[in-house]
Amino acid sequence: MAAASGPGVNGETREQILRAALRAFAEKGFDGASTRAIATAAGAHHGLIRHYFGSKQKLWQAAVDRAFAELEAELTALLDDDSIEDDRERAARVIRAHIRYVARNPEFVRLMHEEGKRRGPRMRWIADRHVKPLYESFRRLVERAERQGVLSVEMAPLHFFYVMAGATGVIFHQAEECKRVTGVDPFDPKVVEEHVRIVERLLLGESE
Repeated sequence: MAAASGPGVNGETREQILRAALRAFAEKGFDGASTRAIATAAGAHHGLIRHYFGSKQKLWQAAVDRAFAELEAELTALLDDDSIEDDRERAARVIRAHIRYVARNPEFVRLMHEEGKRRGPRMRWIADRHVKPLYESFRRLVERAERQGVLSVEMAPLHFFYVMAGATGVIFHQAEECKRVTGVDPFDPKVVEEHVRIVERLLLGESE
């Protein structure tokens, strides 16, 4: 029988802690989240958090890195894909990927709402490490799209970036309100795809 300290077990335990941490930080904020509760939710010994991450701050950073990793990889691949010659199609694929990612990972947008509203070191860390590089990639795409008349209305990159973020995330961030008000679960796959279609049309207009 494999030893409990083997690399596969260690990697799985670390991943379970990161998933639990992301949920806790998204729901309770940094100050409200307890590392002991995170360890319990992950089914791990509390001491493993210090072993793997060293501190609550480092755990938070690792959880944020994990939250961004899939999104950054997917969007960067689309933004750098030379086989996509039409910038409207590139922008459309980026919008689709972003919405589908947030629908799969609602903790992501909750965490961003939690930290983005505060002028503090964690917000600066996220902005400098993750958001600025994504924004710069979006800026170049939006500037090209605007020159080509791709956008539904003329708008600066900053407006495109934050309109897309708001249109993408609010329905999932406020899912319980949405269900209470409309009786519709925004995480229903059919609803997600309809939201994809509507946001794409709002930002880019009808495809030719």
